Amino acid sequence: MRILLTHPAVLVFVGGGAGSLLRYWAGRLIPATLIGPSFPNAILFVNVVASFVLGAVVGWVINRSAGDEMRLLIGVGFCGGLSTFSSFSYDTVVLLQNGRFAAALLNVGLNILLCLLASAGGLMLGKGI
Repeated sequence: MRILLTHPAVLVFVGGGAGSLLRYWAGRLIPATLIGPSFPNAILFVNVVASFVLGAVVGWVINRSAGDEMRLLIGVGFCGGLSTFSSFSYDTVVLLQNGRFAAALLNVGLNILLCLLASAGGLMLGKGI
């Protein structure tokens, strides 16, 4: 049983399921008017959180020479299920199609800037733990 629970595919599956559930609940709980009406607030939130968590996990794995299980469970599985470039891209296209050019530019800029900052912060935290 222990071998099955540590199998790479099972780790990715379990982590991905947890990340997907969090993304679903973020879509339900993040206020739609946080930045503005019809702005993809939840996708921005989960992308930033996933970037931070992935940076922290990678930093921790590097610093502690940890096994691959943590990277697979949290990095590949959880962060892969939580973050979604396809949703970010789709939301940006919809904003453009609706003539909301400033909101589309803001969405792209915030996702890139905040995710880069979150990744760097997570990596520094992970290396320091």
